[in-house]
Amino acid sequence: MAKDPDRFFRLATGFVALLVIAIVAGIGVELYRQSQLSIQKFGFQFWLTDIWDPVAGEFGARPVIWGTLYSSILALLLSTPIALGIAIFLSELCPASLRQPLTFLTELLAAIPSIVYGLWGAFVLAPAVRTLQVHLPDALRKLPLFTGPPLGIGMLSAALILAVMVVPFSSSVAREVLKAVPPAQREGAYALGATRWEAIRAALFYARTGIVGAIMLGFGRALGETMAVTMVIGNAPRISWSLFAPQYTMAAVIANEFTEANENLHLSALIEIGLVLFVITMAVNVLSRMLIWSMDRQAKPRRKAALVPASPGEAA
Repeated sequence: MAKDPDRFFRLATGFVALLVIAIVAGIGVELYRQSQLSIQKFGFQFWLTDIWDPVAGEFGARPVIWGTLYSSILALLLSTPIALGIAIFLSELCPASLRQPLTFLTELLAAIPSIVYGLWGAFVLAPAVRTLQVHLPDALRKLPLFTGPPLGIGMLSAALILAVMVVPFSSSVAREVLKAVPPAQREGAYALGATRWEAIRAALFYARTGIVGAIMLGFGRALGETMAVTMVIGNAPRISWSLFAPQYTMAAVIANEFTEANENLHLSALIEIGLVLFVITMAVNVLSRMLIWSMDRQAKPRRKAALVPASPGEAA
């Protein structure tokens, strides 16, 4: 009996897929194993305590969890309209002579090292944020969202620099998704008398699943960013709604304190911070995948209904 010529290929690709799962599982197991000392001492209170004091041996992750999520969500709110605008312009409206240079320049932003972004943020962005804060009306500066010392180093600077770093990732994926939309979608919209903007809206609706994936990819990128955020966020373990208050992120506290962690408990707490970041990242990816699946399930009945021809009685 002749052997299946594709069997080796299926086995090889299946092994690679299982290897990825094994690596992710191994990372989680090792982080959990190395953080046992902190887990045994603090338990679940580690996630809920506000004190981060290595000298006193008290460690609570809530301020850094707050800073990570707050900065990433702000960056997502700022970057998503810009990324989608870039993707729509490059795929739908840009002249052919400018499309390739603009695409190259947009993707070039992703190749800039994060330390360079951090230097730019410290010397250019932070002074601009400080100037903005100083010139705010006194009535606004009394609100909790705008309180804080006029340093330029704080949550807003971190969110702005994260937004700049997220834009090339989200816009590149969204642009490729829009390019993959069948031309029949746009042609059908034009045939029904749609304007150009209405045809673009139809393409966006068709590609909404991929666009959500692009946005979540940018969110994951923002969650794990380290050096650029460390240089502009202020590195103060406190919880605040203020855009100008210095705060902390999980990646930043690991980068700042890992080499100076002389006590086993301090080192274990930092590793548990890594475990928390790992869990949050996995949760975000699982939730985004569930959202995409739910959107696919809602779209399939509509696509099937559109493919079924009308009966003679209905046509009449």
